[in-house]
Amino acid sequence: QRSVKYNLRDHAQLGTLSRLFSVHWNKVQDAIRRLKPLNPVSLTISSRTDTGVHALSNSAHFDLQRKNDNPPFPEDSLVDAINFHLGTAQIRVTRAHRVPDDFHARYCAQSRSYIYRIALGVPHHSQLPLIEHDLCWNIRSTELDVGAMREAAALLVGVHDFSSFRAVNSDLPFKNPVKTLDVASIQPGSSFTQAHFHREIPFLELTFTSRSFLYKQVRRMTGALVAVGQGRLSLHNLKEILEARDSLAYPQGLVAPARGLFLTRVDYRATDIQFSQQTSEE
Repeated sequence: QRSVKYNLRDHAQLGTLSRLFSVHWNKVQDAIRRLKPLNPVSLTISSRTDTGVHALSNSAHFDLQRKNDNPPFPEDSLVDAINFHLGTAQIRVTRAHRVPDDFHARYCAQSRSYIYRIALGVPHHSQLPLIEHDLCWNIRSTELDVGAMREAAALLVGVHDFSSFRAVNSDLPFKNPVKTLDVASIQPGSSFTQAHFHREIPFLELTFTSRSFLYKQVRRMTGALVAVGQGRLSLHNLKEILEARDSLAYPQGLVAPARGLFLTRVDYRATDIQFSQQTSEE
């Protein structure tokens, strides 16, 4: 009998990750089990997110054991087979890699990227296109000082103790609050229905990239940057919050809602997802 480890990349239809996360990945797991492996199949997911957050992409690994006279599945054939068994489920596998035995989808990830979408000049969510209702944060004003927001974002980039930007949860005593934020950028965005809606709505997209994030860190950073853009916080205020290294230093009522946040990428080193027959045999 031989056991082969694969890493999967998935694409899920737009939807609330927390609500659909378990359902979708359970369907992938069930689809793999229909390939009749000899071992119990269990997916290990690279990234989990808090309630209400979305995902455009994620990854997971699993081991697949077949009889000795059955060679390992070719990667493309595995993708096709899993997607066939997924049927109408609102998730698809886009890529599969045969990976080394010590690969781990969560711990081998080199970076994770999130985008936060903000709709400007929309006083009430009922004025959004229907498809956007739970996919962005609508803000009444269009008068955000984007220049100040970018200056504030630059203060967050680099190696910092982000204790002030994490929410309290059961993992708090076990998570190192020192993180390296590689990217914090703010760019114009657009509605998913821009070409067809009766009026143009300006959007901003805030992008954050790091190897890992603390609980609700991205939403708290986003809320603080928007507060800077609205003039509710100064750059000095933001620096003081960061340097306080205390979750209680974060002002109440600033956290951005979950609905505008998307996990968009999980990246690995090429060498970590390249299977070597020689290394495996050793």
